[in-house]
Amino acid sequence: MSVQLKTTDKIDPDLRQQGYQPLRLALLLTFIFRNLTIYMIILRTLRRYSTAAIFAVCGVLLPALSVFASDIVVGSWNIQRLGHGDHKSFAALATIASKVDLLAVQEVMTEAGIVSLEQALEKQTGEPWRHLVSHAVGSKSYKEMYAFIWRESKVSYQDGAVVYLDKRDRFIREPFSAKFKSKKDNSELAIGTVHILYGKNVQDRTPEIQALAEYWLWMKEVYPNTPLVLVGDFNLDQSHKAWAPLKQFAQPLITKGATTLSEKPGKYANLYDNIWIERDTDLHVKAAGIIDFPRLIGWDHSKSRKHVSDHAPIYMALGNSQFDNATASLAPFSANTSTPQPVASRQVQPSSHIRGNRNSQIFHRSDCPSYNSISEKNTVNFNNAQAAIKAGYRIAKNCP
Repeated sequence: MSVQLKTTDKIDPDLRQQGYQPLRLALLLTFIFRNLTIYMIILRTLRRYSTAAIFAVCGVLLPALSVFASDIVVGSWNIQRLGHGDHKSFAALATIASKVDLLAVQEVMTEAGIVSLEQALEKQTGEPWRHLVSHAVGSKSYKEMYAFIWRESKVSYQDGAVVYLDKRDRFIREPFSAKFKSKKDNSELAIGTVHILYGKNVQDRTPEIQALAEYWLWMKEVYPNTPLVLVGDFNLDQSHKAWAPLKQFAQPLITKGATTLSEKPGKYANLYDNIWIERDTDLHVKAAGIIDFPRLIGWDHSKSRKHVSDHAPIYMALGNSQFDNATASLAPFSANTSTPQPVASRQVQPSSHIRGNRNSQIFHRSDCPSYNSISEKNTVNFNNAQAAIKAGYRIAKNCP
């Protein structure tokens, strides 16, 4: 922006016609020095606001070029009783899960199940993956875990992994959340995941659904200035009136179709799984939908329910990412070869390997639930527990 000085207003017209430049210059210099203070104020103001002004104009005129969110595909999947028994086809699971870059998983029975899935994904994609697992949540008679698993080339765990502090005991299985970062543009998003109680009827589920509004507000406090996402198996269609409290703040991305596999070939029963985002979100959601995984791997529903899951995964594609809908062929399933051996996993370290959190000064053995919950920037490695204690660290209270 330039400042136009109207210096000729006080110059005699005859002198202007004669082109008397020395006088014009003298008057101009007099004007400048007389108003030097004003000029300095203007210059300081321009320096302060020029950058902001440029970005503001770009934000209005060039929205198509702005990066609103991570260029990644985010998914959610209830992988029925993952880690329980030897009936899962991890080759099939990896073929499907590799369609996304960051996956929230519900109904995890053991961390070994996630480790096996991670190994299968690395074999399937030829690149490293990482995972994060919550501690077990649920009733006295039945517990399960939540997990996040992600492609290291696209996503990194930032911080904030925590199970919801359910002071009013509204949830049987308290939600689990964490903040992740896209390696494309360093943009962040916080994701909460939950598995709502099924119970005996719909009335058993609605109290937890209604409590999600309070959980959402809690997430806004825990992850300020970060786009929020809530995913999971909600055991209730998004059209039910029990969602009214949450709909004040958030909206579902999937409003048509169904996510639970019927026993009838090619049929789906209920829209229980979903992805919720802020009503005024900054996320640029390019697409969202349900992954018809039996079609992708060429299996019927009976075989898919038995060896994969009775739920279909869901996804949202952010920014410039593309969801790969290509089908894949699988070798015949064999229970003897479906589960990779966990001893080869990158995540399972010898018991003597210790990870410390430089912020909390707490360390974790490889058999501790929060061993993989420490962000890379805060991780301090020790050869053994004695070395960690000598450095001033103490063992985590949730270690067995």
